[in-house]
Amino acid sequence: MARYVVATTGDIPVGTNKVVTVRGREIAVFNVKGAFYAFLNKCPHEGARLCHGAVVGLVRSDEPGTFEYTRQGEILRCPWHGWEFDIRTGQSWVDPENTWVKNYPASIERGGKLVEGPYKAEVFPVSVEEDYVVLEV
Repeated sequence: MARYVVATTGDIPVGTNKVVTVRGREIAVFNVKGAFYAFLNKCPHEGARLCHGAVVGLVRSDEPGTFEYTRQGEILRCPWHGWEFDIRTGQSWVDPENTWVKNYPASIERGGKLVEGPYKAEVFPVSVEEDYVVLEV
């Protein structure tokens, strides 16, 4: 799997998303509480652009009249028909056994590490002693 640098962490503040195109695919990258998640920007139901959906939480109820609002900012609601997806996994809350959004691994890496690359030139220590340049080989 090839790796692509798509943004700085500052480009995607907490609670927002950014759409990038990688190899012809539109991918939505979300920042959820400082962690980054990426998935295909297309609802599997009818193809809506998921980046335009509301980011919400999960409402749970164990009995009538009581509810708990959890996982705030972790659930994405499709803008067309309201299907909900877990931003962390892409799993559907409407049909969890059969429907999910294609997700991609996303990570944060220091800029210096990316610049290093896999190839390095061989280097030798150099010092100047009076008028002579000396290499240590």
